[in-house]
Amino acid sequence: MTYSLNSNFRLIDCNETEYSGAILDILNEAIINSTALYDYLPRSQESMKNWFSVKKENGFPVIGIIDETKKLLGFASWGTFRAFPAYKYTVEHSIYIHHEHRGCGLSKILMQELIRLAQEAELHVLIGCIDATNQASIGLHEKMGFIHAGTFKQVGFKFGKWLDAAFYQLNLNTPQQPVDG
Repeated sequence: MTYSLNSNFRLIDCNETEYSGAILDILNEAIINSTALYDYLPRSQESMKNWFSVKKENGFPVIGIIDETKKLLGFASWGTFRAFPAYKYTVEHSIYIHHEHRGCGLSKILMQELIRLAQEAELHVLIGCIDATNQASIGLHEKMGFIHAGTFKQVGFKFGKWLDAAFYQLNLNTPQQPVDG
């Protein structure tokens, strides 16, 4: 099954009160069952309050895709790449899809929207950090024009094995007039 945006599916701006539980469920499933996140323990509802607060304070988007029943099927966001001023035009993005809807094209829809929002925000580089064994995510990034920027070997340890983190980047034609400071 492949999804496309139509009357049954739509992009939304996720807010803390309505979708925090669904976002938490998607994240925690990924933490418990995959190497998409290099976390060990499920996150708490309290940690989501902080997560949303950081997103809001920094003007970082949290977008979702819902079905006709308003069930959150996936979400995407970005955050600070590195906490130094000269990185202000670069962000690290994340996309997570509910486990029942992976492989159906939702990530592509969310990625297209992240790219559009990044251009609108006058950003220059989107960075994706992907577990090197996650061929689906790597394939999506490559199809969307991202290039492999490097792999850090054995930087994570989860499920009894060392994990390699692959970095992919997409350079945008924005901002039109970047400035120092």
